[in-house]
Amino acid sequence: MVRAVEIVEHALVLYGAPIYVLHQIVHNQQVIHDLEERGVIFTEDMKSIPPGTVTVLSAHGVSDAVMEAARTQDLEIIDATCPLVTKVHIQAQRYSKEGYEVVIIGHRGHVEVEGTYGRVRGTVHVVGSVEDVQALVVYNPNRVAYVTQTTLSLDDTRSIVQALKNRFPDVHGPELSDICYATQNRQNAVRNLATKVDVILVVGARNSSNSSRLQEVGKMSGVDAYLIQDADEISPNWFVNGSRIGITAGASTPEVLVQGVLDRLRKLGVNSIHEMEGVTEDITFKLPTTLLRHQESL
Repeated sequence: MVRAVEIVEHALVLYGAPIYVLHQIVHNQQVIHDLEERGVIFTEDMKSIPPGTVTVLSAHGVSDAVMEAARTQDLEIIDATCPLVTKVHIQAQRYSKEGYEVVIIGHRGHVEVEGTYGRVRGTVHVVGSVEDVQALVVYNPNRVAYVTQTTLSLDDTRSIVQALKNRFPDVHGPELSDICYATQNRQNAVRNLATKVDVILVVGARNSSNSSRLQEVGKMSGVDAYLIQDADEISPNWFVNGSRIGITAGASTPEVLVQGVLDRLRKLGVNSIHEMEGVTEDITFKLPTTLLRHQESL
């Protein structure tokens, strides 16, 4: 998510405003608002983008049809698709070419799932629950493979994968390795946090899949968990005297919003704040070649 925002910021510097972005580059309204004020235009409709315009594709990935439409409109495309999402696309395409029906484990209608769905030429199904698996109708039960949306709950995904294995013993798939490492780390951290606090605040957008999953993980771990977009949404009624409050954030949540939550809690009487150690995330991905080439030509 951080990479996607950096790509848009680089594009603004290299090309100047306006820059069009197909879909929200990340699911965080604060980030979106800040970029809009700098000349970024977000759109859900490819046809609204003027021909030849610099256009960034969101981190969630897009379908083949969208890529073809971009070429037809002669757009200057910068693909900000997360490399982990691209990996899922490649896996799904490989399974399809090998004659498997592809099952995408994810939320129907989510932009990442729609993008993956549209990258596969063969038969594709989307399942979001164990019940969906039970209702699944396939042509050949021996030729089924699955991939996963990268921002899911590990617990939910694990149960769906097991349901697929129960129904289709020969099913192929990558276990849980497609779930984003940042998502995994945050979910694991919330489980650990839940053993030490009474209430968990998840700072993130309501339309952020990974933020919603963090709230779910907190609740499943036995504590009250609230998804808040910023400090203004905190209710003092959530706490009692002596409550231990844990704070985490979605992958695309700006640090300034987290600091705002801490400031609000201090005003409510919190006088001791401790930062827990977590997994160091040192994986980095290169910028798209389109940006690198443009930088070199300047």
